[in-house]
Amino acid sequence: MAPRSPNRSPKPGERQRDPERTRALILDAATSEFAAHGYAGARVSAIAARAGVNQQLISYYFDGKQGLAQAISERWRAREDDLVSRDTPLPEQIRRYALEALNNPENVRLLAWSGLEYVGPEEDPDYEGRSERLARNGELLRHLSDQGQLPEGIDPAYLMIMLMGAAMAPTFLPHVIQGLCGVDPTSEEFLRSYADQLANLTAAILREPDAP
Repeated sequence: MAPRSPNRSPKPGERQRDPERTRALILDAATSEFAAHGYAGARVSAIAARAGVNQQLISYYFDGKQGLAQAISERWRAREDDLVSRDTPLPEQIRRYALEALNNPENVRLLAWSGLEYVGPEEDPDYEGRSERLARNGELLRHLSDQGQLPEGIDPAYLMIMLMGAAMAPTFLPHVIQGLCGVDPTSEEFLRSYADQLANLTAAILREPDAP
């Protein structure tokens, strides 16, 4: 990974009167650029052009591309905290994650790209943050398993992988959806119906908790 460029203050004429708005514009632009081209293919110059700011501001606010990736991860973490809580039943959690293809499609594409580009933790700017979030989700499934709510022989971690893959299928497999269902895989009607079906499937996997 290329070394970070040094933090440099923008020239007086380049400073924005609303730094929070400027940061948000840059993050929105970076999200779009990363979603379109992946982390490796994204260019800081293109992000600056999307945001309508001088490229120097990206170094000033985020210390370059890796800092942008980490800030996007933190933004998603905040979004995920609003999306689901520890008390949200698993079928509803999966339904909400599936609906991210409708509500936040660029975030889903970002996760897809991070998988396609993955070569190991050392080259993954979001490895620690993502692992922390996945551990929280895995904890829920392990609890369900301990309570006897998963069928015998079902590994909680493997099940989480399967459910995540299913939730992201409209982004990964739009051509398959088009061929099988003959519908636009990005349409609201399909995505809402698919999310409901996935929640129903998740509920069907679960059993009543064991009696104490």
